[in-house]
Amino acid sequence: MDNKQTNKFSAEKNNTPTKVVVDKTENNCEELKKQVEEYKNKYLRALADYQNFEKRVGKEKDGIRINANRQLIIKLLSFHDGLEKAEVFIKDKNLKLIKDNYLKLLKDEGLEEIEVMGKEYDPYIAEVIDMVKGEKENIVVEVLRKGYKLNGQIIRVAQVKVSKLAK
Repeated sequence: MDNKQTNKFSAEKNNTPTKVVVDKTENNCEELKKQVEEYKNKYLRALADYQNFEKRVGKEKDGIRINANRQLIIKLLSFHDGLEKAEVFIKDKNLKLIKDNYLKLLKDEGLEEIEVMGKEYDPYIAEVIDMVKGEKENIVVEVLRKGYKLNGQIIRVAQVKVSKLAK
């Protein structure tokens, strides 16, 4: 072989493998970039799912706690009713003090009495036990059992006597 052919052959031989290696490296680099982007997206989705899960579990725990408190307070209301009835018959300052402290404890938990006395009857907050003659129609004239709200939600409706016009 002459010298020109040898140089031509070595030039082709030297350039081709280098070009192939560079092309393969660029392809591998692009493929790796795609994989990195794909893994990043999967990671971000998994992170968002986990954060949503944490929020949902937190809300469920709060709901369970609120419902448990609500059920306990509903049961304690009958004890409060008993204290109020006892106070009518027993005029004792210590009994009044105990009842007031007990009511304050319930109020601190979010309990509030529904005021219905002297107001127009509302079937959403009160239950009519008796109708009595009165000067105005549909006015609460006596509260037989108090109604209560807990954190703005009605947990027990009041039982009342309502007036009707005398004919």
